[in-house]
Amino acid sequence: MLPENVLSETVPSETAPPEFDLLVVGGAGVDTIVRVERLEVPPGDSQLVEPVRDYVGHTGNGVALGAHHLGLRTAFIDFLGDDAQGDLVRAHYARHGLHFAHLVSPHGTPRGVNLVDAAGRRFSFFDARHPADLRLPRDLYLPYAERSRHVHLSITGVNRDMYGDLHRLGRTTSTDLHDWDGADPHCRDYALGSDLVFLSVAGCRGRHEEVMRAILAEGRARVVVATAGAEGCHLLTRDDPESRHLPAVDPGRPVVDSNGAGDAFVSGFLYAWFRGHPPLDCARAGTVAGAFACTAAGTHTAFVGAAALDVLLAGR
Repeated sequence: MLPENVLSETVPSETAPPEFDLLVVGGAGVDTIVRVERLEVPPGDSQLVEPVRDYVGHTGNGVALGAHHLGLRTAFIDFLGDDAQGDLVRAHYARHGLHFAHLVSPHGTPRGVNLVDAAGRRFSFFDARHPADLRLPRDLYLPYAERSRHVHLSITGVNRDMYGDLHRLGRTTSTDLHDWDGADPHCRDYALGSDLVFLSVAGCRGRHEEVMRAILAEGRARVVVATAGAEGCHLLTRDDPESRHLPAVDPGRPVVDSNGAGDAFVSGFLYAWFRGHPPLDCARAGTVAGAFACTAAGTHTAFVGAAALDVLLAGR
């Protein structure tokens, strides 16, 4: 039974419970995007910039919406604040038709401020307002996990204790470690507990293969992918000792904003994975989805369609 304080409009029907391809847990919030010429503090104490805008964003949001727009049956659960930002998030998911359930957090809705330069590169300031011991309760997540094929856990901490239940249920899992350096303990449970592990080379540049191999050696992962922005991505699997590098793809339009590219990569990879494609082709689908996300300003405002990925995968 779902908790009483889950919003009533998001509670699944008891007579016809939905079945989900993907459950995304954690990672909803609001990003404020500030476009600047360069990612540096200019002289003086102020500077005129383009209009500053708020977008529904954060990592779970990008994976959930990307998967939803690819036609995957997707559910998303998290904490949200009873505030204006929470209202913005809920209204956004209602417009997109994304199945979303949440509990109210007294700490408010997480926020981020992202600086984006003229080349589309970004730097994010994330407020991480949820306390370290905040957890989603079992009576919220377990009914969803039981009806989901695969669970993606964002590294926000609210889902850290779910792995035991997910492994018991036989659910496959994935996570995105972002710029993990291979040592920070916050991400270690996610790195070792997930079947598919994504990360960025930003936190371990020059050591990414060492970190990827350690994840495979010490955890349960079958596949580890390290994204590298304009340099493409790196792939390692448990069945192949050779590291594979895939170059980035040309999205066919100017790159204006890299916000959400990594999350789009994950959704594209999972789309191909659910269709039984080998890891290398899944990574190719991810690179196409990630590149497409960079062609629109803002966080998670453009999503590649299933038709484009189907053409790619059929050609492979």
